[in-house]
Amino acid sequence: MGSKFWPKGGSPGILHHFTETLVGFEFAPGTGRQPHSILFLGGLGDGLGTTSYVADFIPALQPTEWSLFTLNLTSAHQAWGFGHLDRDTDEIARCIRHIHDYKTAKFGAGGKLVVMGHSTGSQCVLHYLSRPNPHTSTCPFDRGLEHTKRPVIDGGIMQAPVSDREAFQLIMRDGFLGRTPAELREAYDQMVAMAREAVRKDESRDTMLPISLTTQFGYPSNTPVSCRRFLSLVSPASPQSPAEDDLFSSDLGEEQLARTFGMISQQGLLKHRLMVLMSGADQSVPEWVNKEDLLKRWKKAADHNGATRVWHQESGLIPGASHALSNDDQAEAREFLVKKVLAYLADLLENSG
Repeated sequence: MGSKFWPKGGSPGILHHFTETLVGFEFAPGTGRQPHSILFLGGLGDGLGTTSYVADFIPALQPTEWSLFTLNLTSAHQAWGFGHLDRDTDEIARCIRHIHDYKTAKFGAGGKLVVMGHSTGSQCVLHYLSRPNPHTSTCPFDRGLEHTKRPVIDGGIMQAPVSDREAFQLIMRDGFLGRTPAELREAYDQMVAMAREAVRKDESRDTMLPISLTTQFGYPSNTPVSCRRFLSLVSPASPQSPAEDDLFSSDLGEEQLARTFGMISQQGLLKHRLMVLMSGADQSVPEWVNKEDLLKRWKKAADHNGATRVWHQESGLIPGASHALSNDDQAEAREFLVKKVLAYLADLLENSG
């Protein structure tokens, strides 16, 4: 059964092989000239076109100079439990290079390129823009990975950046799937102890956590999760020493934000500004998180307290939006999101060389 948000006849377009084994998909462009590109990145468990609100962008972009791409990473669909952000952003860089070459051959120039991430896709956007270029990790658990130099991009958009660690805290406080907080805390402590011991014994390969434990927290029964990725997502040493995936927790200090948001201007990989859109009614964000204050702290870190201009002025909350804007009552929130993104693209063209 197809998604109610997508046209019943399917979505035509062009399949692009940006490596021998990885593909991207360009939704059918409009009849006019479209030299500019948006590359959309989904969250954990997403793949080609699986974030439903992408369907709203296809008709909205057809009259513009922008075409929309989505891609399948190695960590797409059920493979995210063995993925990591360095590999994701290496693959994103290769896709960006392919899009640039393709648009140059088609239009005589590569045009502008914006990367937009949803949920964990937002982690990829921030990781892409803030980490050393190329990455410096040796990744002993990911043999054969060769880091690539990441191209400069024109714009970046993050939608629904959330903390996996705080989502776990919320589940353990309230109970989940018929299990009590005490039962979930026991399962969590068991997973953390198992994961730490497995990583301590052998950092050169990934070990899978028991499915019987991971499913208690809503992870699908067909999705293996490695000890290493689990520790990165729940980051038990935070906030003092956050793991790679712990980028958006509300209790991270200013020094840590300076190493993420604060590094965007120094790395020089973003020509325009970063727009951050949080879902106003995101069910993954605990009620103790003040979203407005968190956005202000991120803006302060990105702009170095006003010394630089990285943060886009249209950043903010999407009123009433759920995490992925996929509920039946989300039509207004989806329309709001599309208008925000179209305004950002227009501003980018108006204010870039």
